[in-house]
Amino acid sequence: MDISVIVPLLNERESLPELRERIAAVMQAHGWSYEILMIDDGSTDGSWDCIRELSATDPNVHGIRFRRNYGKSAALFCGFERAQGDIVVTMDADLQDDPAEIPELRRMIIEDGYDLVSGWKKHRKDNAVTKNLPSKLYNATARRVTGIKLHDMNCGLKAYRNEVVKSVEVYGEMHRYIPYLAKNAGFTRIGEKQVHHEKRKYGKSKFGLERFVNGFLDLQSLWFLSKFGKKPMHFFGTTGLLMFLAGFVMTVWIIASKLVNQANGLKFRAVTDQPLFYLALLAVVLGVMLFLAGLLGEMVARSAPERNSYNIKEEL
Repeated sequence: MDISVIVPLLNERESLPELRERIAAVMQAHGWSYEILMIDDGSTDGSWDCIRELSATDPNVHGIRFRRNYGKSAALFCGFERAQGDIVVTMDADLQDDPAEIPELRRMIIEDGYDLVSGWKKHRKDNAVTKNLPSKLYNATARRVTGIKLHDMNCGLKAYRNEVVKSVEVYGEMHRYIPYLAKNAGFTRIGEKQVHHEKRKYGKSKFGLERFVNGFLDLQSLWFLSKFGKKPMHFFGTTGLLMFLAGFVMTVWIIASKLVNQANGLKFRAVTDQPLFYLALLAVVLGVMLFLAGLLGEMVARSAPERNSYNIKEEL
């Protein structure tokens, strides 16, 4: 099969018939074999009934229905598991992503050799205050942390080689960082294409401003796991050792200073009367605790079943 189109959705009944029609028109114009996987993430507006009707009239349309709302990452995970196309395209169901972009996305993967191509909504049709400005800040932070130079990492319109989606695990709210997950899995040829962004025709957005806070926290989690997921002692042990040494040096300095002053008949303060002593004691205790946390993390990592899981590109 040439292309799998994955469409996660929540309460998008009105837009689904038009979306299917526009995707089918593009595929038929190029003579590609395809499938459309519509993932209903707990809709309550009758979206599943619409998917049933579309599937009954078009054998290329398939659907998955969740019992409740699990989130976009869960929908993409199930879609990735079932995708059979050589090229996998993800797009939102709200008609803001244009299926006419698919041919160029596919060309960039097949001819230009990219593993993943992400859309860039350079000219957004969203509210500038609630969407555009926070999105620019979010993407600037993501570029800084991940090292991936994408202008719009969270764009729903993306294209992948099939092996990419089979090699990444999307969970929680990590759908925002699929390019970073792909990079960590060894797929480093990540490209970008400026895409047309349309105004929403039906319904309303399902995402609020809290997604930017959650997105930042998820980014920190991914960064930590990519750097220290299999070697937690390198982070906790190093940090703990530095804190312990800082506390130890402060303690020695306080005691030595008191003894020198006492020996020379100078005025001195009792060690326990000095606030710095308690800061030093706190640093020593925290250092030991962090070191032990690293040791426990190392034991957990060594017991994990995926501790020796690696992506092999080719073998002779």
